[in-house]
Amino acid sequence: MKELLEYIARALVDYPEDVVVREVEDEQGLVLELHVRDEDMGKVIGKQGRIAKSIRAVMKAAASRENTRVSVEIMQ
Repeated sequence: MKELLEYIARALVDYPEDVVVREVEDEQGLVLELHVRDEDMGKVIGKQGRIAKSIRAVMKAAASRENTRVSVEIMQ
């Protein structure tokens, strides 16, 4: 799961070497924290949050194949 999110985020940003994903176990499932440069926040979030919603949808679809719950948090 972590590798998929890193792959997607690195394809979107200008500084792919600064993309960091942390996995945190929660009582509700797996939480993936995505850290990118401040300059790249707009590219990851997108207009009206459309790209962020799409990333979350892809991650939830991948998680459902593994019978787990995942949530993505975009951090500064």
